[in-house]
Amino acid sequence: MATQTSAPVTGLREAKKQETRQIISDHATRLFIAQGFEQTTIAEIADAARVAKKTVTNYFARKEDLALDHQEEFATSLSHAVAARHPGESALAALRRAFDDAVVAQDPVAGFSGLEFARMVADSPTLTTCLHGLHEQREHHLAQALAEVTGVGPDDITVQTAAGLLGTVHRVLFHRIQTLTLAGQPDDEIARIVAAEAAQAFGLLEPALSDYATA
Repeated sequence: MATQTSAPVTGLREAKKQETRQIISDHATRLFIAQGFEQTTIAEIADAARVAKKTVTNYFARKEDLALDHQEEFATSLSHAVAARHPGESALAALRRAFDDAVVAQDPVAGFSGLEFARMVADSPTLTTCLHGLHEQREHHLAQALAEVTGVGPDDITVQTAAGLLGTVHRVLFHRIQTLTLAGQPDDEIARIVAAEAAQAFGLLEPALSDYATA
């Protein structure tokens, strides 16, 4: 009987953990937007979520983890796009296709965060620094993926240069989305503008990378 009930019990426990994590994250985001990231304390978040302060830190090791809750997805997004490229598709083409899809979906990982959230990040030195680090992590993961698919070491100069170029285009486009968001442009208009600008930006890399790391 224990074997039959362990899976449902485990599933309920995990669901409860996810629910608690989401409640904490939601209250933290609300407070960060209302008060500012730097001004909001962990104790205030715990009180709002009706949990112990220790519970908050158990779920979120760092305060910035409460605000930027797609960090792993962001850091690995480019490397995953390279790994998932279609037969005959270059790394550049795969990344361009993935970015175009993200713009159509207005994906937060691409930069579509909404005005209040974008302003919260822009107004916080801590979150701005954290975001800069995430861009560097993303480029690092991309370099590892390119090294793996081309069969060379991650320190290879071609890998490092390609990752730098591709990472820079994504960084520029991310910040472009954030800038337009902070200027009050609606997401649909941002998507229209950035789709055209992305074509220009990725097009600049075509002469050098159109056949690089082809599946």
